[in-house]
Amino acid sequence: MASPIDSPLTLVVLAAGMGSRYGGLKQLDPVGPHGEVILDYSVYDALQAGIERVVFVIRKDFESAFRDSLGKRFENRLSIDYAFQSLDAIPEGCEVPSGRTKPWGTGHAVLTAKDVVETPFMVINADDFYGRSSYGVLADHLCEAAVASSDVERYCMVGFPLKNTLSKHGAVARGLCQCGADMNLQSVQEITNIRKTLAGAAYEDASGAEVVLSGDERVSMNMWGFLPSFFPLLEERFRNFMASHGDSDKTEFYIPFAVDELIQAQRATARVLTTESSWFGVTYQDDKPIVVNALQELADQGTYPLPLWG
Repeated sequence: MASPIDSPLTLVVLAAGMGSRYGGLKQLDPVGPHGEVILDYSVYDALQAGIERVVFVIRKDFESAFRDSLGKRFENRLSIDYAFQSLDAIPEGCEVPSGRTKPWGTGHAVLTAKDVVETPFMVINADDFYGRSSYGVLADHLCEAAVASSDVERYCMVGFPLKNTLSKHGAVARGLCQCGADMNLQSVQEITNIRKTLAGAAYEDASGAEVVLSGDERVSMNMWGFLPSFFPLLEERFRNFMASHGDSDKTEFYIPFAVDELIQAQRATARVLTTESSWFGVTYQDDKPIVVNALQELADQGTYPLPLWG
């Protein structure tokens, strides 16, 4: 895709999680026919969509392993940089609460990249497969947003049907979206512990009551498109979050939390984009065979070369 903007698009990959439910550093676990990891396919698809630069958000303690196993294989294909998510990577004036051992989630992870991202950018999870067309539609909309004149921020995200993102092997967290007729987000709510049911899905709300879902609801899988002007707004939201929740050692600051606040304040819009691609990922160890089979099938169909990088 030829970009109509002067600066190249950036891909921000959230790869700081160790995958505790999965039982290891799942970002480095081979799932492709020739030992590829999911992130190989993400970078490959992003390249086809016009991405020229990738920023990996990782933890400092596994920087060497990540660079040696993944970073080096991409260095000759596009520009690479790193940002580090840690407890002390917080705005000046904020304090880490006593007992806190983990960073604050996806919104905090994106914020740690603010000093190394200067162009319109996509955000993805390192361990999710989003598919070729997803990157294409996101890149197209980002380029349009970058040159458009608007009184509010214009963001975008790729939405997937909830039923296609559930695991048979345990509960998941998803950003549940409410959209208007124009496919702009009206609200997005981060829901945890969504479990698959015979009728669709269900979760418990704050009062403990069960909420039943059909499975056709559109959800965010953390595939977002933002402009660099998002960073100061994100930092503002994070500061507010720390002021109200900063004394907790468990609360997390999710991307949908920040986007929803900006939408409700009429400071931003976020278009929900549809895609021809299917999402899949490895949340639990038992999910791995499903991903392996799906990638083999895509290779057999000729969607991806064998080996991927030639």
